[in-house]
Amino acid sequence: MITGASGFLGWNLCREALGKWEVCALCHTHGIRMRGVIPISLDITDAAGLKTLFHEIQPDAVIHTAAESRPDYCQQYPHETRVINVDASANIASLCADWRIPCVFTSSDLVFDGQNPPYSEADAVNPVSLYGEQKAEAEALMQARYPGTSVCRMPLMFGYSEGASRGSDHQMIRTLRKGKSVRLFSDEYRTPVDAQSAARGLLLAADKACGRLHLGGRTRISRYEMGKIVVRLLNADASQIIPILQEDTTLPAPRPRDVSLDSSKAYAMGYDPRDIEEAHIFSWFCS
Repeated sequence: MITGASGFLGWNLCREALGKWEVCALCHTHGIRMRGVIPISLDITDAAGLKTLFHEIQPDAVIHTAAESRPDYCQQYPHETRVINVDASANIASLCADWRIPCVFTSSDLVFDGQNPPYSEADAVNPVSLYGEQKAEAEALMQARYPGTSVCRMPLMFGYSEGASRGSDHQMIRTLRKGKSVRLFSDEYRTPVDAQSAARGLLLAADKACGRLHLGGRTRISRYEMGKIVVRLLNADASQIIPILQEDTTLPAPRPRDVSLDSSKAYAMGYDPRDIEEAHIFSWFCS
């Protein structure tokens, strides 16, 4: 069972899981069309409906990707988003505990404050945004209700998808192709990964009880530097990418400066994310 199956990561996860699993794809606002996938329409905040669904399909494993993942929206609508990001997640962990099946939760690098990177799984969380707080709370609640929950902290993701949402680079590429400029932070660092590699990491976590696991890419890079890679691969005008600092803009949700992840634990388990340039080329070829 994959929740949030019509989202950017969920769509890629469904595609990667096919052939290895029988995939039950839970969607709510948007559906999913993928040969071999069983689409199921359900609001994950409907606790009774979710319990009934577990009894009907009897899943062997659950990967929970559904979330309200827009930090600014979470900052502005804390109660509405908590029901999705925290309450529903805790309920899913309880159901997986009842059935004693693998439960994989997609958390975020934004559970960290950005002051002491790179972050390993052993580092204490200290989120600066409400979205980060919700993810950190969901982590704790899920593992308290079901210690077998695997918490996978995801970085910034990019790549191809036919789902309802797109990766971090999608809007940037569209803007650049129109000849317009893009303003990107030169002082905000992440360890981005393509969604296909991330999906493979989540399937690895479903096969192995791993506690907390970081699924970052191998390259620490600023958003501005990432934009320069995209410009070069598109053969666009380099002047279209304009560097800015976090202090140059005001957003509803505070942003940590550097939440680079130390993903050596996952690498040792066999997680092998693509090189960032190779992944971009592959994604565009698919699209």
